[in-house]
Amino acid sequence: MLSNILNVLPEILTALGQTFYMLGETLFVAIVVGTPLGTILYLIRPGATHHKKVLYIVLDGLVNIIRSFPFLILLIAIIPFTRFVVGTAIGTTAVIVPLSICVIPEFARLVEQTLLDVNTGVVEAAESMGANLFQIIWYVLYSEARAGIANVITIITISLLSYTTVAGLVGGGGIGDFAIRYGYYRYKIDIMFFTVLIIIILVQIIQMIGNRTVRVLDKKK
Repeated sequence: MLSNILNVLPEILTALGQTFYMLGETLFVAIVVGTPLGTILYLIRPGATHHKKVLYIVLDGLVNIIRSFPFLILLIAIIPFTRFVVGTAIGTTAVIVPLSICVIPEFARLVEQTLLDVNTGVVEAAESMGANLFQIIWYVLYSEARAGIANVITIITISLLSYTTVAGLVGGGGIGDFAIRYGYYRYKIDIMFFTVLIIIILVQIIQMIGNRTVRVLDKKK
């Protein structure tokens, strides 16, 4: 078993690098796009001060539609769009496009729910003191919800790790794809179990870092 693992160790390291690349790039896009989207959904929701009925229906519907697509179907369905964005539909970089489209609505919805947990009294107090919309968002909402948003990032990161397993269908690589190609297709059970162990360890590390970050941010309130 050990010799089999050592023989493919360079490829395992390459697969890990591809996984980290997909995770990093997609998570960055999810945070940059999903956080404002979730904030907008919170601000224009029914009953909110800045309620925009038509805009909310459009954005809420779009988020729900994209979330309803299984990632595998979405991956194949947007191949023309992926090719338009990055010039190819095959490879690690190409997978980032469907990964981002899949994760942004999930991230936005979780951010919206996190902001809904913020005490409305704090928001009303800031409004009564003359704070503008930007100040309320940045200094009140995000400040009060920072621990929850850190938890959202943790949840999404772990979900992304499972999504990257499908990347092999379009040549995206990654540790999950490696486990399938070597462990399943080539009947090398020892290698498959080893790569699954790596994935389990990665999930545990991500969760531990996330939990620690949440605790630290929560204490700063």
